[in-house]
Amino acid sequence: MEHATMGEAVLRARNVVRTFSTPGGEVHAVAGIDLSVQSGELLVVRGASGAGKTTLLNLLGGLDRPTSGEIMIGEQALGGLDEDALAALRRDNVGFIFQAFGLVPVLSAAENVELPLRIARLAPAERDARVAEALELVGLGAHREQRPGELSGGQQQRVGIARAIVSRPRILIADEPTGQLDSRTAAQIMDLLVALTHTRGLAAIVSTHDPLLVARADRVIDIHDGRLRPPADGPGPADGPDSADRTDAAEPGEPETRRSRRLARDMEGEPRS
Repeated sequence: MEHATMGEAVLRARNVVRTFSTPGGEVHAVAGIDLSVQSGELLVVRGASGAGKTTLLNLLGGLDRPTSGEIMIGEQALGGLDEDALAALRRDNVGFIFQAFGLVPVLSAAENVELPLRIARLAPAERDARVAEALELVGLGAHREQRPGELSGGQQQRVGIARAIVSRPRILIADEPTGQLDSRTAAQIMDLLVALTHTRGLAAIVSTHDPLLVARADRVIDIHDGRLRPPADGPGPADGPDSADRTDAAEPGEPETRRSRRLARDMEGEPRS
């Protein structure tokens, strides 16, 4: 797919519901959400732990399927796609950034960034050019041969961002991207995300507890008990003193496990040359 023009709706959710069955009964992790995200827009999703942030991001990125409702990337509805077609759409259109970086420790920075291009079976020369461009964009051109264990936390997250953008996606989804970083490094990562969103025309959806990133967003939405609500003035519901180290890992249905399975599918069939 070609990149959308600035301001065009790239991602849409219509009355999306995600329900999980638990021993205590059904839990509506996402309850009737309507949402549209434009190219060139950085949208922050804010909410307390367990409010539904990670579940919503998984749904928007095609890592999970809604119980009901519709999600569209461009003009493509995700609901009608089988697993292989959905994996191909994710590879071509969505870049993911994770709090824990998600790098392969035995691979160099360049090799980690190259992985999505190997999966897409791009020619070696094109892969090399795109990897070099992505690493330069995140300020790590001189560190391409270093492995994750030889890089700082901020540098590892930059590698993760380079990997997310190397396929030139339309959508960038970041789940607590600064959650493991000190405040100075987090500010640098925020600046990078804002710059990439605006200069490359990405539709970026970021869940965060960080008030500095919230302040840099083009738009902020609050989620509470699986429903969107107008953002309150001042600190959001996730910005209290006890929330900084929490994530949505405890949401029903083990969203992290489901996300890992979906991303593993994306890695299937990786060519070796």
